[in-house]
Amino acid sequence: MAINVNTVYKTVLLILNKEERGYVTPDEFNKISAQVQLEIFGNYHNDLNQQLRVPQSDTDYADRVALVDEHLSIFKTEGPATYVPTAGAIPAHFSLPTTDIYGNTVELFTLGTVSYKEQVELQRLQRMEFYNIQKSPLTKSTESFPTYLLESDKLYIKPDTVTSQINVNFLRKPLDPRWGYYIGSVGQFIYDTTAYGADLINTGTGTLTSSITGGLTLGVAGTYNSITPTGGSGTGLIVNATVSSPEAVSIDVAIAGTGYISGDVVSIAAGLLGGTSTQVDITLTDADFNANSTYGSTQIELDVSEQTDVILKTLFYFGVVVKDPQIIQVAASQVQREEMNEKS
Repeated sequence: MAINVNTVYKTVLLILNKEERGYVTPDEFNKISAQVQLEIFGNYHNDLNQQLRVPQSDTDYADRVALVDEHLSIFKTEGPATYVPTAGAIPAHFSLPTTDIYGNTVELFTLGTVSYKEQVELQRLQRMEFYNIQKSPLTKSTESFPTYLLESDKLYIKPDTVTSQINVNFLRKPLDPRWGYYIGSVGQFIYDTTAYGADLINTGTGTLTSSITGGLTLGVAGTYNSITPTGGSGTGLIVNATVSSPEAVSIDVAIAGTGYISGDVVSIAAGLLGGTSTQVDITLTDADFNANSTYGSTQIELDVSEQTDVILKTLFYFGVVVKDPQIIQVAASQVQREEMNEKS
């Protein structure tokens, strides 16, 4: 279960503001929390290596090797490598996956098992071994015993007859946390619970009002909820509309939908805004999407058991930002104590 990014942000603000030590903006929080998450995630490798060298308890919930592996399991995935034929001086190779088996765009962090036809595991070799074993008929790579060399984020595979069906197991890089928000009626930041997606339409009050290109006439004052606009290249968009006069309407996005692109024209059909109201056309612009706004949130993907560590490490970095040595000392001391307890 992921750590709620809003819980962490509000806790950090509470601690920092208790003695008026400064305010942290959402942008500062997002950058620092991404650093903290990556730092904790990167330490899992060292933690696992350390625990494998000491005896483990076989009692449920006390096996630390299993616990670290459980934390890593969130990021375990797989995807196909893409064959790239020889091009000039660059020999034929496979490019590492950029999507997983579910079609999600991912960034590979650590390479795991590489398999051929999902049946044969490839042996990883260093450069000298990779080329030297090809010199003897007894040791050269075959489709039954293939080998690979990893260099410059490319997989060089022997034998050369292997040109497809290479699958890669790997740990993906965690998604950067994002505390998304919209501006409230008095200028305050209000947490946006909607999941962030670069191609998702912004949700919230009045989000599409400025994109209306075909105006309303003959509207009837009132609130009209759960309207499904037609048109555009996507599906699933749900909006609410508030008509204040026969020619004035505010469009709120309730559900972002998927598949929409900038330039799409979506329409609220005639009659949906009361009486004989005319059709309202909305032309989506770049500003209507999450990638160009503050809308949409991404949770901290670490296991919820890491919440205390995340808050402490975040406070440590914020102590640097607000130049408060007391925060740094207290947070650093607590982080060290937690780590010693975990590894002792």
